[in-house]
Amino acid sequence: MAAKLSTQVYKGSRDFYPEDMRLREWMFARISTVLESFGFEKIDSSLIEPIEVYLAKTSEEIVNQQIYSFIDRGDRKVAIRPEMTPTVARMVSGRLRELTKPVRWYSIPNLWRYERPGKGRLREHWQLNADILSARDEFMADLEIIQLAAELMFSFGANKNDFKIYISHRGILNNVLGNILKLPENQWANISRIIDKIEKISKDEFNTLLKNELLDDSQMNSLMNYLHTDLDFIQTQHEKIGESASYLLKLMQMMKEIGLSDVVVYRPSIVRGFDYYTGVVFEVFDTHEENRRSLFGGGRYNNLAGAFTNESVNAAGFGMGDVTFTEFLKLHNLLPDLKRKTQIYIAGFGNEIEIKNIFSLASRLRKQGFIVELSSGDAKIKKQFEEANAKRIPVVLLQGEDELKVNAIQIKLMESGEQSTVPLQDLESALRTILNC
Repeated sequence: MAAKLSTQVYKGSRDFYPEDMRLREWMFARISTVLESFGFEKIDSSLIEPIEVYLAKTSEEIVNQQIYSFIDRGDRKVAIRPEMTPTVARMVSGRLRELTKPVRWYSIPNLWRYERPGKGRLREHWQLNADILSARDEFMADLEIIQLAAELMFSFGANKNDFKIYISHRGILNNVLGNILKLPENQWANISRIIDKIEKISKDEFNTLLKNELLDDSQMNSLMNYLHTDLDFIQTQHEKIGESASYLLKLMQMMKEIGLSDVVVYRPSIVRGFDYYTGVVFEVFDTHEENRRSLFGGGRYNNLAGAFTNESVNAAGFGMGDVTFTEFLKLHNLLPDLKRKTQIYIAGFGNEIEIKNIFSLASRLRKQGFIVELSSGDAKIKKQFEEANAKRIPVVLLQGEDELKVNAIQIKLMESGEQSTVPLQDLESALRTILNC
């Protein structure tokens, strides 16, 4: 006898059973409601892109270590998308002159990265991407995209003590690296990626990575001093640091004006690992003592579309993965009790006349907007009640010979066990009252 195949899902990915799909659809529906309330429109694209799309700007770690790539039958090297931002840049560039500006797009794509699965991290996940492109005023777009990130958190029931949005500016860091540490520009990207790991690795590992970049003790000290500064440093040194510091101060002041100063906090170590960020960057952190980690983040990326067009496209956005965000909701007790949507179970005895009746009744109720499940034919009514109860279906309908004679139907409420008989013509109104719909 041939060996049976494993029932295990591919490592780092997931099966979505009905209860998992209820959670996913609830989450995605709420996300869509919030995004669309800000005027964003939903997009999607192919799961596969030419690998050049990612070689142009995506982080070195993703391209060299995490990307799923292969040669297709047309001898083209392609990749399963590890992120959505390059695709958005490609799509906008393709219709740049036709699109009404600014462009506010969002998507919730399935993404793949070949990395070690761990808490809050899988090889396959779904991710909200929200982007504002070709804005007339970059400051307004930066302000709005951060406000949107905060509003998403609030919409799921999080309060201002549950999370913080840490914010910085790549221009400030570049100024420190170039003018204070005197490092050549070709080193800035490597140093930025190392700083991005500061919360994820030990102090010794962090220092070793910096020394591998040939930083001397003076440069190391200057960098560490900068990474431990607060907004006072920016306020007192902004003229020396340059326009980026003034921009960040203005943004932080406006955060206060719109009521977000309790959650938006300056942190110089926020740099984001992708090479394409050019301005403001931010990360949303969980403040729970059991999960002090980044949940999601984003920022300004003005140069990404340059791989596809010679025209200027400014852009700001963020990506929020479903795995880390679900962990946040669980930890903060923000997940609802997501029951099956089925409202009504129609029981039956299984004879031919009754089969015709219950199918007709189910069709009638579905046309009125009710969600109805039929008995699968078990003649034992007790078993059918047990099935409806196990599925947490609130109402069971039963029409036996006695009810048929008087053109009525029996209604049983599963939670209370209460039973009543109503005329068939009054069924819909009775159900709407019971189900409050």
